[in-house]
Amino acid sequence: MKGRIFSGMQPSGKFHLGNYLGALENWVKLQNDYECFFSIVDLHALTSTYEDTGKLPEHIYNMALDWLSAGLDPEQNVIFVQSQVKEHAELHLLLSMITPLSWLERVPTYKDKLQQLGEQGKEINTYGFLGYPELMTADILLYKADTVPVGEDQVPHLELAREIVRRFNYLYSPQRLIFPEPMPYLSQAKVLPGIDGRKMSKSYGNEIPFAAGPDELRARVRLMVTDPQRIKRSDPGNPDVCTAYTFHKFYSAGQLERIAGDCRQANIGCVDCKKRLAENMVSALADIHQRRQNLEANPERVREILAYGAERARKVAAMTMEEVRAAMHLA
Repeated sequence: MKGRIFSGMQPSGKFHLGNYLGALENWVKLQNDYECFFSIVDLHALTSTYEDTGKLPEHIYNMALDWLSAGLDPEQNVIFVQSQVKEHAELHLLLSMITPLSWLERVPTYKDKLQQLGEQGKEINTYGFLGYPELMTADILLYKADTVPVGEDQVPHLELAREIVRRFNYLYSPQRLIFPEPMPYLSQAKVLPGIDGRKMSKSYGNEIPFAAGPDELRARVRLMVTDPQRIKRSDPGNPDVCTAYTFHKFYSAGQLERIAGDCRQANIGCVDCKKRLAENMVSALADIHQRRQNLEANPERVREILAYGAERARKVAAMTMEEVRAAMHLA
């Protein structure tokens, strides 16, 4: 019997290649081995962007487009928007009744994020922001997911989720445990730098958009920084300090030794090296670009997929909430 996965992403703007390699590529692989629920968690987005929600529908649509073009199968997986399944909010409310405030305040990412976003001028000293891990717990438990793909920074949230599960089961269903304790699925994160060598981020303007077509890909790759000490074409280069070579590690795996050797011996210039990289990236992402073009030509299909996913998610969520209400004598 397959395990069950729940995972979600906030619709906060356009995807870039770093987002894809950091999580979405892994989801595409996991869909073959698990029963998967993937949610665009728009309620979570409100915890830090509640003041401006005007672009939320656009961000949700674009995220669905990104996921489907990456290769997530809407028949094989349940793909839906969080707010379209009202049971997320209901279970979050009920769990908040039994969770000690101190549990939420001790989550290590809470104070760090509070300070970080506060320095950006955002007022996020709210219950919603404090309760972010509680809502995340409700998301997972609603589908009785036993596995959650997370990065290292999210592990404390899952530890809190397991504490809440144990408390709920102890209080309301000690004989027949309603919720399983979700375990993290930690994968080796792939980290791409931005084209300027810093962390890839939309705020830096150094990203390569996941939706970039062949021409835009080539244009962005041409702007990549290379070895700053290599002034002339005849100068030997150092691939270990070259941003383009870092990308070669992901998109030119079978050619790495030759590329590094040509660079060190000045057999190839940076311009030609980046041209080679760009063509390898265009080839590697060709299927994704083709799927995206097909979906963009039929936006109603994307909306139908989200509606279909929400309908399937609601059926599972409704059954879970029947159990929860009965256990808490709310029926």
